[in-house]
Amino acid sequence: MLDPQAAQLLKLLQDNRVPPVNTQTVAQAREAYRARRNFSQPEPSAVGRVADHVVSANGARFAVREYQPPGRSTSPLPALVYFHGGGWTIGDLDTHDVLCRSLCVQTGMVVVAVDYRMGPEHRFPAAYQDSLAAYAWTLGQATALGIDPGRIAVGGDSAGGNLAAAACIGLRGSEQPPAFQLLIYPATHMDPVTESHRVNGQGYLLTREAIEWFVGQYLSGPQDAKDWRASPLLASSHADLPPALVLTAGFDPLRDEGLQYANALSAAGVPCQYVCFERQIHGFISMGRLLTEANTAVSLCAQALRQVMSI
Repeated sequence: MLDPQAAQLLKLLQDNRVPPVNTQTVAQAREAYRARRNFSQPEPSAVGRVADHVVSANGARFAVREYQPPGRSTSPLPALVYFHGGGWTIGDLDTHDVLCRSLCVQTGMVVVAVDYRMGPEHRFPAAYQDSLAAYAWTLGQATALGIDPGRIAVGGDSAGGNLAAAACIGLRGSEQPPAFQLLIYPATHMDPVTESHRVNGQGYLLTREAIEWFVGQYLSGPQDAKDWRASPLLASSHADLPPALVLTAGFDPLRDEGLQYANALSAAGVPCQYVCFERQIHGFISMGRLLTEANTAVSLCAQALRQVMSI
């Protein structure tokens, strides 16, 4: 059964004839996504400090936003490098500001949100390259940010979960790989054939047509879908990756590929927890003003982070 609050939200969108993302221009879709946060997100939590920085890497520049928890001590803290969702096309630091603040406050960790380059202006693998660069920047700034370099997690939702998963594979075997991966309804296969894509592809906010539109903005062609940096489920091995929490939603087209990724990690011997919010839709975790279970999910993510980081 669909969560009654989620059903009410979907009806409201339908009654107001909100246009599907795939019928809009990129500029319109980005503005609509920004505007929607004022309607669906809870009030922002007060943190100890917020500061924006610029990262220069690979001949490109992108922004990151640092969140420090309130009342922090002088001891180095664990950190979470967070990649926002939005189909590698929409979303920014502001669309996920409330979620990052909540994770910062509820974990007591430093959070570094990443405004990675997106399509269609910057196609694959630009966002992936920026995810590695953002992690390297956070590691390099550990002393300045008051971070314990041995306790840096990566995480993200949807497209951001895709980038977090791919970054962990790309950083495998590095001198200081991520300590944990938080994957919230991640996209793990760019060309999936799953039951959830079939049964949830219409009527639950994220549609098959929208997914095709997002992928078309991000990838240069079908060949990119076979690259594990775009489809981390296709990596030749998932061994020796950081422990993970994979969270999915029951009425989400991406549900099954999230489960498949959790199973791939477990089969490879990686400690992995999997939780499906069976009554929810894609994108729900950032809709805490309307969906009570969104706030439950944020708290669950914070608890998992606190546990693995020994906070």
